Amino acid sequence: MRKAQPPRPADAEVIRLGKEKLTLRKLRSIAREAAPLELDPACLPGLRAGLAAVERIVASGRAAYGINTGFGRLSQTRIPVSELEQLQTNIVLSHAAGTGPLLDDAAVRLTIALKVDSLARGYSGVRPQLVELLLALYNRGIYPLIPAKGSVGASGDLAPLAHLSLALLGIGQARVAGKLLSAQEALGELKPLRLAPKEGLALLNGTQVSTALALIGLFAAEDVFAAAVAAGALSVDAAAGSDTPFDSRIHALRGHAGQCDVAGCYAGLLAGSEIRRSHLENDPRVQDPYSLRCQPQVMGACLEQMRYAARVFQIEASAVSDNPLIFAEGDEVVSGGNFHAEPVALAADALAVAIAEIGALAERRIALLIDPTLSGLPPFLVQHGGVNSGFMVAQVTAAALASENKSLAHPASVDSLPTSANQEDHVSMATFAARRLGDMAANSAGIVAIELLAAAQGIDFRAPLKTSPRLQEVHALVRSRVGFYAHDRYFAPDITAIQALVEAGAFHRFAPGLLPSHLP
Repeated sequence: MRKAQPPRPADAEVIRLGKEKLTLRKLRSIAREAAPLELDPACLPGLRAGLAAVERIVASGRAAYGINTGFGRLSQTRIPVSELEQLQTNIVLSHAAGTGPLLDDAAVRLTIALKVDSLARGYSGVRPQLVELLLALYNRGIYPLIPAKGSVGASGDLAPLAHLSLALLGIGQARVAGKLLSAQEALGELKPLRLAPKEGLALLNGTQVSTALALIGLFAAEDVFAAAVAAGALSVDAAAGSDTPFDSRIHALRGHAGQCDVAGCYAGLLAGSEIRRSHLENDPRVQDPYSLRCQPQVMGACLEQMRYAARVFQIEASAVSDNPLIFAEGDEVVSGGNFHAEPVALAADALAVAIAEIGALAERRIALLIDPTLSGLPPFLVQHGGVNSGFMVAQVTAAALASENKSLAHPASVDSLPTSANQEDHVSMATFAARRLGDMAANSAGIVAIELLAAAQGIDFRAPLKTSPRLQEVHALVRSRVGFYAHDRYFAPDITAIQALVEAGAFHRFAPGLLPSHLP
């Protein structure tokens, strides 16, 4: 059973939609906490003006795409006034052709919020009551069932948005508090809509599903990044590595902001370590392996990609990506291509590579820690090796996850398969580009969870020497869920317990000021 809507704090901030740009912090609150929403009253004049323009266009009888014509290659077909409602209803019914697993509650509610915000800006020509009904779905926790597959990220996320729109018509099913209901039952006293001119098309056009999935992937990547920084610093001390590579002077000479920021974070986490002081002199090792030494360079580059992706997704979250657009002054119906999700696709591809690299680097540190020739620790991080296998297969699991991410990181945006009888002859594939981020982040979260266990094990073997005060907090957090691995035991529950901490964002306090959605 899918998760029910998370409980809202009594003092939860009400987020207003339709006028101001949405911040990443607010978007994360919508996705993670189901923050309550309302329409900004300032958007109502624009909504009404757009609606009035559509009504005047219909009354004038002049041809206007999507209002009184067919769609796509059928745009040359004029539709009589008596069939305009059926036209808009039919586009929803025919386009609800998705397949595959259902989007989870977080993705659905963020999609609803983004659709409300776009329509409320007044350039789609829809009635205020349509926007208000969408808002009611969100605030009541009514989540239409949306298959995850079926969009190519151009001409809008047509199929998934059509499935969302079915619920407004009282058709299909919805999830309410984890229970499946018919859309009619879920709506309760709310009345299903009869669509007015342009409304079906306005509901279906847009990048809201791609953007919602991309944002969810970004927030998951942030959780993994913060945990990977904490794990990487802990691994440096567990392997009796050097903190010299985190000297700010090194990174200032290169000049990449992400690299400088991350290096400062590592230096702060390692400051005051007894383990480090114990081998400041007479250490035969001149340099550490790259997986320890080059963390600022690799993780800093990943952070730069995350910041770029975050900027694109934040812009897209408040974008009007409908087509055609209604400019009320002059009753203009202007066709364009804002529904093409190439910006989201390219940014999602960049984020996918960063997620893969975070996991790949963490896997290399696990391999280092279990190798006594590199770490100076017991083989496979367990006493009495032979009878005990220790972390042997945990590293194999990490390698499997890292390898899977390599395949998933292949850019989706370079693949375009024309659709709609070649009217849509170049598409973005943004929906898949964004959707696969969740799987990739989960894979990297599993890898980082294994590293946290391995690094904590290594720190325990360094006793009575202590790690730094900050890294003692990281170690204590791991040990609050999983004890020392004294001998072989059922390993999978340990990984699951620490992965849950990673995915809950428990390590964000060890990477302050780095991640986009956690900035003021």
